[in-house]
Amino acid sequence: MTDPIRWDQARETAWAAGFSARPAASELPFAEAAGSALAAPLTAVSDLPAFPTSAIDGWAVAGPGPWRVEGAVLAGQIPDPLEPGRAVTIATGAQVPEGAESLIRLEHGTVEDGLVTGPTAREWRDAGEEARAGEELLPAGTPVTPPVIGLAAAAGHLTLPAHGRPSARVVVFGDELLTSGVSAKGRVRDSLGPMIPHMLTAAGADAGPSIGPVEDTLDSHVAALREALSGADLVCTTGGTMVGPVDHLHAALAEIGAEYVLNTVAVRPGFPMLLARTADGKFIAGLPGNPQSAVIAVVTVVAPLLAGLRGLPLPPLRSAHLAEDVPGRGDFTHLALLDPAGRRLAHHGSAMLRGLAGAAGFAVIPPNASAAAGDAVELATVPGVSS
Repeated sequence: MTDPIRWDQARETAWAAGFSARPAASELPFAEAAGSALAAPLTAVSDLPAFPTSAIDGWAVAGPGPWRVEGAVLAGQIPDPLEPGRAVTIATGAQVPEGAESLIRLEHGTVEDGLVTGPTAREWRDAGEEARAGEELLPAGTPVTPPVIGLAAAAGHLTLPAHGRPSARVVVFGDELLTSGVSAKGRVRDSLGPMIPHMLTAAGADAGPSIGPVEDTLDSHVAALREALSGADLVCTTGGTMVGPVDHLHAALAEIGAEYVLNTVAVRPGFPMLLARTADGKFIAGLPGNPQSAVIAVVTVVAPLLAGLRGLPLPPLRSAHLAEDVPGRGDFTHLALLDPAGRRLAHHGSAMLRGLAGAAGFAVIPPNASAAAGDAVELATVPGVSS
């Protein structure tokens, strides 16, 4: 075991490792680009809007009134030019006819004997009002959110230049684990195998089903790692991160030629976590076996790594105000579960998940410090849990 690195440094190290290893960007369908970052600026293919577009339901009119209503223009139609003294019924989003000088709102107009009267205004969007063809809409590095996808579609795109979702697998170690039934006779039900893949998906990975539980032998660990790495960019293991009698992860990493990016982090809970990289550039994140510690490893190492692999910035910490005192953990960063009101949750032991299910995130208490009720603290959120 090596000296643990600081929690904040671990986050930055994991992110930098991912960012430096991010794959070449490609043009991806919107669904595949979602959650990544733009690898090049987003530009408008055409003027936006491409033609004058009515902002209301009502009538388009030309010249002085009253105006004789002749026909209608719906969205998706190409209207005929409009002559003075004439009007057409027009729908929101429809192309404004050439020659139109103003619009009358439906709720403000009156029609008698085929003539419409009412107050007029120029209530349409001009061609190019939002953007001109070729104009940069968003810079490279912008996260691809649903509104970004909507803007790209409106601007004429079918794909986006982005980094694809890394593939990920979870390998669960432990002879003592059950995949069904209840804990009994010295064996416990596995919670990480069902849970962690969903967190990886929420953090931006394409996560397959978990492998295991894997026998507590070196040969089985090596075989499971090789199986998972054959089809994944990231493998998250659970358990075996210490150096106990059945902790074979470190030896298995040596067997497959992986090198540490980081090994142990000065954080409680969650201390014995690691990140390693294979010779062909794939990553192995070693999560502790205790459930809450494993989740903290996801927050500390895996989420930053996945952000880097997708070209995103380091996931930002949020803030919270404490409703009660939170102690420190000596030289270690203390990650303390908080509810949305800033209270420390019960059932927050490293082997417990009950508190996490209702958590807003982890309050970050720096080394050699504590926090008091009313203090503002940084908050680390959990992929798929806190938002």
